[in-house]
Amino acid sequence: MSLRRITMAPGGAVDLAPSFRSGAADGPAEDVSATLADVRDRGDAAVLAAIRRFDAPEFAGSSSVVDAEVVRAAADDLAPGLREAILFSAEQVRRVAEASRPGDSEVRLPSGQLVRVRAIPVGAAGVYAPGGRAAYPSSLIMGVVPAQVAGVERIVVASPPGEDGLPHRVVLAAAGLLGVDQVIAAGGAAAIAAMAYGTETVDPVDVITGPGNPWVQEAKRQVFGLVGIDSVAGPSELLVLADDAADPAALAADLLAQAEHGPDSPAILAAWDPSVADAVETALGDADTPVGSVTIVDCASVDDAIALAEAFAPEHLQIALADADLVAARIRRAGCVFLGPLGGTAFGDYVAGSNHILPTGGAARHASAVGPATYMRRMSLVDIPQDAVDALTPHLAALADAEGFPQHRRSAEIRSST
Repeated sequence: MSLRRITMAPGGAVDLAPSFRSGAADGPAEDVSATLADVRDRGDAAVLAAIRRFDAPEFAGSSSVVDAEVVRAAADDLAPGLREAILFSAEQVRRVAEASRPGDSEVRLPSGQLVRVRAIPVGAAGVYAPGGRAAYPSSLIMGVVPAQVAGVERIVVASPPGEDGLPHRVVLAAAGLLGVDQVIAAGGAAAIAAMAYGTETVDPVDVITGPGNPWVQEAKRQVFGLVGIDSVAGPSELLVLADDAADPAALAADLLAQAEHGPDSPAILAAWDPSVADAVETALGDADTPVGSVTIVDCASVDDAIALAEAFAPEHLQIALADADLVAARIRRAGCVFLGPLGGTAFGDYVAGSNHILPTGGAARHASAVGPATYMRRMSLVDIPQDAVDALTPHLAALADAEGFPQHRRSAEIRSST
C-alpha cells in the first residue's frame, strides 16, 4: 500500500478535487468499435470468437448462452452460508428498491386538460456482472433486483467465462437464486454488443447496466442511444470526513477496503483535527496489506472538508462524525452517503440495501444510483376535452405564429368551438 498525506490550502477544494477524480473510463474506442461491428454483423460467431480470444481459448461450445440446468445446479450446490448471504443481500436491496419505485401520477390543469404520466418498465434489461480477477455476485444482485422490482419482463445477465467456458459458479448461483431468464458466458465489448444488438441466440435488450472494465464501459458508451445505460463508470471512489468520534482503526479499514478495488480507486480521508489524521495514519502504517493507495488530507476546517466533498462529488462519502446528520444536510453531490462512525461503505457494497452501482468521476453532480427508475420510462397520456381546446387554442396560436408554424395553429383552431 502507498500512503500520502497532503495539506489543503484554506478554500482550495475546487483546485484539489480534480486531482482525485478518476473520471469516466476511457476505453480503447477503435478496438471496441470493431468488436461491436463484428457482433452486429456476425452475431454468435463473433461472440464465440471473442470468448476464445479474450477469456477461454479452449472453449469448444457452440453457444455463449449457459444452459438453464447448469445455472440451477450452481444454485443448488451453493454453500448454505453463502446462499443465505446472497438471498439476504437481495432482500435488503429489494426492500429499498420497492420503496423507491416510481409510480403513476395525474394532474387536471386549470384549462381543463388531464395529463396522466405513467411509469412503464422497459421490456428487457441486460446486466453485466464483472469477472476476471474475482467473482462479483453482489453486482449481479444490484443490477437484477431493481429491474425485477421495476417489472422488467426479461432479464439477461452477461459475465465473462473462465477456462471452463462458464462464468464463475457463484455468479451462476446468484443468477439461479434470483430467477434470471438468461445467462451469457461472455465478457467485455462482445457481451455488451450481444445484449445491445442481439444475436441468433440472444434477443436484444432495452437497457444495459453494471460495472466493468474500460472495454465494457466504452462499449456501453458506443451503444448508448440504441439502448439505455446506467452510466459510463470509472474506478470506484471513497471520501471519508472524520473527527474524533470515529475509531482510527475502523477508518483505516474503510480506506483499505476501498483500496482493494484497485490502485486507481481513490481512497481519501479528510480531517481538520491533526490528531485524527495522525491516528489514522498510524493505523494504516500498522496494517499488513499490499493493496492500493490511500491519501490523507489535512483540512483547515470542517467547512473546507465539506467543500472538498462537494467539489469532488465522490461515488461514496462517509461522514464519520458525531453530528453526521448536520453535515449530511449540507451535502448535495455524492453517489451514496454513509452516516456516523459505524457507517462503513462496505455495508453498502453488500448488505445495507442501498445500491452499489453508483456514478463515478464527478457524475454524482447529475446522476444517481441504479434503481427501479433506471429500468423505467415515463409516458404521458393527454386528454383534452372541448373546454380545454377552447381555452388552450389562443395561446397555442400565439406560440405557433412566433415560431412560424401556421399548420400547428390550424391544427388547434380547427378543433376550437370559439
